[in-house]
Amino acid sequence: MTKKERYKFVIDWFQKNMPEAETELTYSDPYELLVAVILSAQCTDKRVNMVTPALFKKFPGPEKLAKAEFEDVEPLVRSVTFANNKTRHLIGMATMLMEKFGGKVPSTMEELVQLPGVGRKTANVIISVVFNKPGMAVDTHVFRVSERIGLTTNAKTPLQAEEQLVANIPKELLPVAHHWLILHGRYVCVARKPKCEECGLQPVCKFFKSLQ
Repeated sequence: MTKKERYKFVIDWFQKNMPEAETELTYSDPYELLVAVILSAQCTDKRVNMVTPALFKKFPGPEKLAKAEFEDVEPLVRSVTFANNKTRHLIGMATMLMEKFGGKVPSTMEELVQLPGVGRKTANVIISVVFNKPGMAVDTHVFRVSERIGLTTNAKTPLQAEEQLVANIPKELLPVAHHWLILHGRYVCVARKPKCEECGLQPVCKFFKSLQ
């Protein structure tokens, strides 16, 4: 099977079986999604969704968050991983939004990665989810699932995986494809004991083939 055939099978399967894939983070505007994604690094969306309602109530926009002290924010996010660092990132991010971007979340990779706490993965989430632009955020799920299926080959870094995926998935499908792979990795192609018996991608999956 060629890589092109494998991609076609995977895309067709997801379009049929998961046509409405989207983020599981709860948000109502670009600022809230940016906060949630920063908090979600190495933390579950479920935990983040438990934390953000109180945070958004106290800091409904970047203007208030930019004026906050560490002690105002940290207790609200204490239950997420790396709470101290993320608290500083959130305040720094809000400060830069106000000072450099007029309080608006920017829409380009170059601008987004200038924000504290925002790396390429987070920027790609914002680009694809908020602005519906071609963006492939590679988190641990996407990295693992892509390699197992055979969508990527010998990718050593998230950027290498991103480049291979972007080269083979039609631009207009990149925003939803990101969620296909995340959700598949979260619920089916899990890290320790992948649920191969219930996976519809068995016919093209290199990992499944290796088990035979």
